[in-house]
This record gives sequence, structure tokens and C-alpha cells, in this order.
Amino acid sequence: MDLYKLKKCTAVMADSTTEQRNSLLLKIASALQSNAEYLFEANRKDMDNAKGLSPAVLSRLKFDRAKLDTVTTSVEQVASLPDPVGKVLMREELDDGLFLEKINVPIGVIGMIFEARPDALVQIASLCLKSGNCLVLKGGSEALNTNRALFKVISDVSKDSFLTSDWIELLETREDVSQMLKAEGFIDLIIPRGSYDFVRYVMKNTTIPVLGHADGLCSMYIDKEADLTKSVQCALDAKTNAPGTCNTIENLLVHKDIAIKVLPLLSEAFEKAGVTVLGDERCQSIIKCLPAAEADWDTEYLELKISIKIVDSIEDAIAFISQHTSHHTDAIITEDEKAKKLFMTKVDSSSVFCNCSTRFADGFRYGLGAEVGISTSKIHARGPVGLEGLMTTKFLVSGNGHKTGDYMGKEAKQFTHKMLDAKGSSKILNGEK
Repeated sequence: MDLYKLKKCTAVMADSTTEQRNSLLLKIASALQSNAEYLFEANRKDMDNAKGLSPAVLSRLKFDRAKLDTVTTSVEQVASLPDPVGKVLMREELDDGLFLEKINVPIGVIGMIFEARPDALVQIASLCLKSGNCLVLKGGSEALNTNRALFKVISDVSKDSFLTSDWIELLETREDVSQMLKAEGFIDLIIPRGSYDFVRYVMKNTTIPVLGHADGLCSMYIDKEADLTKSVQCALDAKTNAPGTCNTIENLLVHKDIAIKVLPLLSEAFEKAGVTVLGDERCQSIIKCLPAAEADWDTEYLELKISIKIVDSIEDAIAFISQHTSHHTDAIITEDEKAKKLFMTKVDSSSVFCNCSTRFADGFRYGLGAEVGISTSKIHARGPVGLEGLMTTKFLVSGNGHKTGDYMGKEAKQFTHKMLDAKGSSKILNGEK
């Protein structure tokens, strides 16, 4: 891992133009499609080596035509998004001829450690390129061949660009991870995506800022004023659409007044989908299900299994979520506007939904182009982390021989602190007044 090369390239990235980065993104999208068979062959090797792993892992690992088309569309969408680099967030006149601007700038070098999910490599790379960041990647060993192939395609295209290929590097060994965690001063932000234990390990073994979430313990609450059809279709999608993902529900809460109506419908739908249902005592008295233990309410199954609890009120549902949440994504199904407002205000998660599946908690679906992950942190980025989450800020001040001494003492000049229109590009950088 050449950390000096990456750090040096941050200046090139910061000075690059929108047109340069967008052009490279579109070339990458085209190259991925033209190298489809090369990528599929690499993935077949990984799939053959992964036999015996869980269905959830195999689903994430598979890189087929559908996933290639999705990531290609994602890269093209990222290219079409407004450029966040240099975006003016605030413009102010401090005094006559003395101006202040606050602008978006790239973070620098992003260290990304992610699970055996090759499509994530492309999403991460496209967002970092668009946002002007350099990138160190470490993917799961199960996806070694696919990651190598994807990296080669991206790297080869980059060699003919303004960047060469210095902006991106792929790591493959556990020793590389240890080196990454110790690279304070070279890597500016680490984003881990993996198991709870792994993310906690990263957080405890580095002094570099870490952005991400340790687990995805999501809940859905079916209110007493919920529509039955919406309840079943939203809960079914939130559990079965992609059970191995972090935005899948693990706990389903049902108001006691609607339980007798909705639980049989849910039970039938879950049974057809192959979902194992665990329930509390009241749930067991209405439908056939396994008994839920206390530990189940805090378990991220990542498979076709769900725990159901009957609650007496929306306040009880909110209290339960507060106690058994990872602050990722939680949802309410209701036709009552007061209940909707209460739930969406009081549930302290990075995404809170009403009358829709939690599976919508995704950067691509939010229109961010893609995501590097979902953050449950309350500092910096929160929720799906797209381009804005990969930016930091810089203050620019431009004057004409202004001295701080003139603004001190009995004869001190007064600041005007006049807020100006922040639209458009930086006037300070472009020499405008």
C-alpha cells in the first residue's frame, strides 16, 4: 500500500474539474459493460469457492448481469449529479472588501473495508471519484477474484485519464487492514461495512475517524389504524426482498386492537415466503409460531426469520424500538396522521418511514447515486452516505490589506456581517467581488 502516492494524489483530485471526473465515470461505466464476461468469469470462481456459505452471503457475493446493469446505471447516475466539490455553502461580507465563504471540499483519502459484496466496490469507487476523494479498498476474501477484476477495469480506464490510477488502491490481506488502521495522517476517514463484531473491532483499533453502523436492527410497527393490505405488503417486502441486508426488518410490532385481523394475513404471507416466525405469548395465541426469547428482540437475523410482538399502544411500540434499536431504519404502518407524526418525531433513527418498506433505506433509492454505507452516527453524515457524506468544509477569506487591529480598541471598526447569495461557484476562488 503506497500511502504517500495516495496522499499526494489528493491535491490532484481536489484541483480536478467536474468535466474530468464525470468523463472518467462514464468511461468506467462503459468499460464495465464491455468487460462483462471477464467480470462474470471472475465471479464464477468466487461462487464456486463459496459453496457451503449461507444463502445471505451467496446472494451478496453473486455478480451477474442484473447487478452489473444496476451498478452501471448507478455510476452513470453519479456522473449526472451536481458536483459537490467547491459548492458554496455560505457567503458573507465581513466588511467592505472583506469576504468570507464556506465551501465543500473532499475529505482526502477514504479507507473502505467492506463485506463480500462486489457491487459495493463499484458504488464506493464512483462516489469517491465524483467527490474528489482518493480511495483504499479492502473487500471480503470471498469476493477476491471479482474484486480484482472490477479493480482492474477501473484502474485500466483511470491510467488514460488525468489521474492515472494513483487515486485508487485495492488491498487483499488481513495484514493490509492492520496497516490501514494505523495509517493516521495518510487515511482521513475509515468506513467499515461488515459484521457487528468486525465494525466494533475497527472502531476500537484505530485513531482514524470511523463512519458507519455496527448492525442493522430494524423494526416495523403496525398501528391500530393501519391498512391491512399495506401492512402485509410492506412487512413482507421489508423481510423477504433481501433478507441479508442491513435495512431488513427483524422485529415486527403489532397493536393489540388490530392483531386478530392482521396476524393471520401476515402468517400466511410469511409461510408462503418461507419465513420462520417467532412470537411473544399473545402472538402465539393468535397464530402458529415459535416462542420468541428475550434475546430475539436484539438479534439481527439476516435470514428469513422474524420476531413478532403485540403492543398495547404506539407509545409502547416507540419505547420498545428505543430499547431494541441500532438507530438504522424503523417504520410505522398507519392511516392516522397523529400517530404518523408522533412515531416519526420520537423514533431516533437515521431513517424513519411511514407506509413503506424499510428496504428503501438506500443511497441509490434516495437519489444519491449510490452509497458507501449507512451511518447511524449523529456527527457528520447520518443515514445513507452519498456524495455529501464524503465532503468536509473549508472557510475562505479574501480581503484587501485588512488588519484585525482595526477592529479592536476604542476606535474599532464594526463588522457588517452581511449575508450574501451563496448560489453559484466561489467568487473568492474566481477572483470576483
